[in-house]
Amino acid sequence: MFGKRAKNEKILLFGIGGVGYYLAKRLQHEEYSVTAIESNGERLRYGDETLDIRLIQGDVMDIDCWKEADAGTMSCAIAVTDNDAVNMMAAQIADKFDIPCKIARVRSLQFGTQTSLLSAEDLKIDLLIHPEELAAQEIVRLIKLRDGNDIIDIAQEQIQLLAMSVSHESPLANKILIDIAKEFDSFAFRVVAVARDISTIIPSGNLEILPHDQIFIMVGSANLPGLMNAFGVSQGRRQRIMLLGGGLVGSRIAELLQKSVEVKLIESDEVRAGELSESLHHVEVLYGDGSNAEVLTMAGVRDVDTFIAATGENETNIMSSLLAKNMMLRKQNGDRSGSEKTIALVDKEDYQVLAATIGLDIAVNQKILAANEILKFIRRSELIAVAHLHGFDAEVVELVAAARSPITRKPLSQLDPVYQGTILVGAVHRQGEWHIGVGDTHIRDNERVIVVCLSMQLKAIKKLFSA
Repeated sequence: MFGKRAKNEKILLFGIGGVGYYLAKRLQHEEYSVTAIESNGERLRYGDETLDIRLIQGDVMDIDCWKEADAGTMSCAIAVTDNDAVNMMAAQIADKFDIPCKIARVRSLQFGTQTSLLSAEDLKIDLLIHPEELAAQEIVRLIKLRDGNDIIDIAQEQIQLLAMSVSHESPLANKILIDIAKEFDSFAFRVVAVARDISTIIPSGNLEILPHDQIFIMVGSANLPGLMNAFGVSQGRRQRIMLLGGGLVGSRIAELLQKSVEVKLIESDEVRAGELSESLHHVEVLYGDGSNAEVLTMAGVRDVDTFIAATGENETNIMSSLLAKNMMLRKQNGDRSGSEKTIALVDKEDYQVLAATIGLDIAVNQKILAANEILKFIRRSELIAVAHLHGFDAEVVELVAAARSPITRKPLSQLDPVYQGTILVGAVHRQGEWHIGVGDTHIRDNERVIVVCLSMQLKAIKKLFSA
């Protein structure tokens, strides 16, 4: 759950493009010693201006770069360039330098899966990351959730996190959290994170919940139905899906969903559309431009529950989703549930943050998903990353409160004000069960605790839970 990291733990990173740059930022904030090797001069210049890490110009195949980086002293090698072969070769070379942890980003599912000729072990890779597969699995998970709301099981399924959007009619709208807790006092729950405009807020009791806020609520699993009923959250599931884009992510989403929901897929390339029609037997594949309102109308966008834009173009995905959302809300017969959802695949971090403010319901960033998987793996000896709150700049982690650590000295309501707005204790494991943390909860020595924090505040958490 929580342990000591070796002093000056060193990371060797290959590639500071989308995944690599985001990963470097996160590792830097968590005080890892990072050396990055990058061949692209423009990326190097940008990295030099914005990152506090060691940068070397070169590539995987240049052994002199490995020597310059002092590769033999590294704890982990992470290869996230845009080239699968280069990333797999990096793991082979890292093994020769006796680097104990090797991580590689590989787009192709022909490597490292259960049916592959070569396993991750064969390739000397400890963690093999498939970003497109991660994105597809994440979108499928979101589709299968009740009413399109995110429900995450944690703490051996004794605790659940419910994500919901606050409407003007919501019983939570325009109320402060203290008053909400008094009004709904039949069971314990905590609002642990709020996404408002482009900001993620770890709330205090005086925060007012506003219409259009996206919130995460932590509650005991037995009380989830009661909470959903009290807050007016439907438990229906999406049944009709329209999917734009038949590339790696889109086709995989269709493959995973085709037997459980009704899927229509729109592909702009005629040859690719024909291939998908032959391989996806339970999917209606349509050839056309999904950014065109007439095409969407003919495809029946007004009758679907969820529209997913998963092409390789940010702007196409965003604009198509906005167009589809508008059309879905203007059904010809006026019969709308108000729960129609749009999901857009984006590869820019800023677009994900802005998604809710411009009318998108959910933006999925495969680069951030990949980076989060890598971070969970390399942190595994220090803490357990229970979940990353989708669309929020926040994480859920499990720790053990060291004896005489600051967190054990006072009840949660008396926590040092310096931690307000960055850290919230959601649950504590006591007498064999998980309990929602409230103001008078006093954490004891060596108790397991689930904490919600801003992604960049893991350093502060470690101090709070260390002796």
